[in-house]
This record gives sequence, structure tokens and C-alpha cells, in this order.
Amino acid sequence: MSAFIHFERKGCETVGFEKSMWKVTIDGYRILLGAHIDDFVLGTNRQVLDAFRERLLDTCDGTYEGPLEHYLGCEIAHDLVAGTTQLSQTHYVEEFFRTFGFCENLPRVTPMKPNTQLSKDDCGPSPKPDFHKRYRDIVGSLGYLVTISRPDLAWSYSESSKSVQFPGKSHMEAAEHVLRNLRATWNETITHTRRSRRVNELWGWVDADWVDADWAGDTDTRRSHTGYILMINGGPISWKSRRQDNVSLSTSEAEFVAASQAAQEVVYVRETLRDFGYSQSTATDIFEDNLACIAMSENLVRRKFSRHIDIRVYSVREFVKASIVKLISLRTHKMVADALTKSLPLPAFIAHRKLMLGQVPFL
Repeated sequence: MSAFIHFERKGCETVGFEKSMWKVTIDGYRILLGAHIDDFVLGTNRQVLDAFRERLLDTCDGTYEGPLEHYLGCEIAHDLVAGTTQLSQTHYVEEFFRTFGFCENLPRVTPMKPNTQLSKDDCGPSPKPDFHKRYRDIVGSLGYLVTISRPDLAWSYSESSKSVQFPGKSHMEAAEHVLRNLRATWNETITHTRRSRRVNELWGWVDADWVDADWAGDTDTRRSHTGYILMINGGPISWKSRRQDNVSLSTSEAEFVAASQAAQEVVYVRETLRDFGYSQSTATDIFEDNLACIAMSENLVRRKFSRHIDIRVYSVREFVKASIVKLISLRTHKMVADALTKSLPLPAFIAHRKLMLGQVPFL
């Protein structure tokens, strides 16, 4: 019998909008289950969990690997005294170095040089096969690292991945610059703590590249870039750095597109948290550094936008009106999501990285 059939027979229900997470209540305890192909993670009261696990393994083929310390290339460390959980991928990064030969290279302090921007003009029309494969392998490996535990590298990965079809010399130099940054930051960790000022409360930052810096800075498409990061218990749980789908006609439009994308993720995460037993009783605070964007999220007076922006304007307003999301003003120099939309100088990047990884408290 498959584990999924067993879950259904035991009354398990899927969580939120997910089909790979389940919940079930047994003897007053909520059991939470997550799955990736045939790797399962279970959590709840120890005695109830052990009994459930034993019944599951009696019905299905499988093995018990013990307390959760490694999962999908991620190391997980719990400190019950300090009340912290740390996530890292140090072994993955070490293998990264062995694969790409960067064990002895001099480290770099930022993932990309400040103001770096890769362009189609730098692409090689017909890259050599070995060169092309190396570049694709580096970018693909970075993508997994960024997805699991390194939001601080998300901008670098997003910028590098635009040119995987025809990378040029400057693209390879930028990708290898990220590897050299990993030499200095190979053991960076995400930290969550139960002693957070916002216990079990979802919040985050959102930003888009803006006019005084590099609005419409993608010279190939003139599209702006979205960056957001959602936090809970002091650490990040969801983040995004990606080029927007359309050209925005102003800074506020670019910010609204970013806010709409962050708000949609908030809805998804709030549904997941609710089924996990952590319902959000108030609107999710999202820090935003564009006052026009905040004003328009609360002001129902119609303004003229291009059609693709207009839809997002009203979706953000609906989320604000329904007390799902609340945009809160924040000074630009404190905008952590800025590191997800552009290459920053060292002092700003280091400060933002510490905050987004949960290594220092915010507010």
C-alpha cells in the first residue's frame, strides 16, 4: 500500500493549497507531514508520532532515519535550550567547490560586484560546449542552493540565469564571482527562534528596482525586478527575486507589481500556516519603501494605469481591504528586499543579509 493511501485511510487532509503536505489529529495532537517524492518528514508529540510512524511502516515499505538532521541536502540543527533551529547547506557547498574547482580561489565579499548587470550584448553567439556546460551547471547548482537556504544569493542567481542559453565571458566571470563569494560564506545559516518578537507571526519586505537607482534597469527588456522575502519566528520561509512579466510605466507601477506578487505569496503561506494551527489573526505586515504604492493600496480613487497594472492594483487593494495584507512604510536604506533586486555595496549587503537570514532581529 502506498503512503498516500494510508494517509487517506487515517483521515489525513492536505494542507492549504499544497498536495504534498498533510495534517491529522490523533489523541488531541496534530500530526504534520511533508513529502518530497519518497522522503517524508513528520512532526508532533513524540509518543503520538512514534505510534503513527510504526503503523505507517507496518503498512508501507520504508525506513526510519531518526530525528530530523538532514533533508534534501539541507542540514537542520535544533538547540532546545536557546530555542533556535538553524538550516544550512554546508555539505552541498563543499561538494560545489569540489565539482567546480574553487576550493583554493580567493573569496569575494559580495555575490556580485556593485552595479553589475548582465546583458544580451555580452552573450556568446555560439559558446563552446565545455564552456556552455560549465556555466549551466554552475547556475543550476546555484538555483538549488538559493531555493533551500540562501536568499542572499537570489539576485545573483536571477541575473545569471537569464543567459544560460548563450553565456559569454562576462556571464562566466559573474557566475564564478558568486562561487568566490561562497568561499567566504559557505557556512551561512538561516536561523529561526521561538524567542522572536513576532512569535508565529508572518511578515516581510517587498521591493522593486526604482527610478533613482535602476528603474527599468534591464537594458534588454526594460522590465523592472521584483524582490520579496517573508519571515516567521525571526527567519525567512519564502523569497523571490525575478524579472517582472511586463514593462512598468512608472516607479509606483513597478512597486505595485512587486506588492501584488508578494501579496499572492502571503495568501498561500497564510493558508498553510492556518492548517498547521498557526492562524494569522491580523493582517500580514509587508514593509514597502514607496509611499505612492502604499497610498494607492488604501485609496479607492481610480487612477489610470496600463491594463496589466490595473488588475494588480485592485488585487492589492482587495487584500488590504480584507485585512490579509498591510503595506507599511519603511526607509529605503532599511529595505532588506533591496538586496533581491540589485547588486549592492558591501556595507548595505552585509546588513541586509544578516537580517534576511534571521541572524539579527529586525525592529
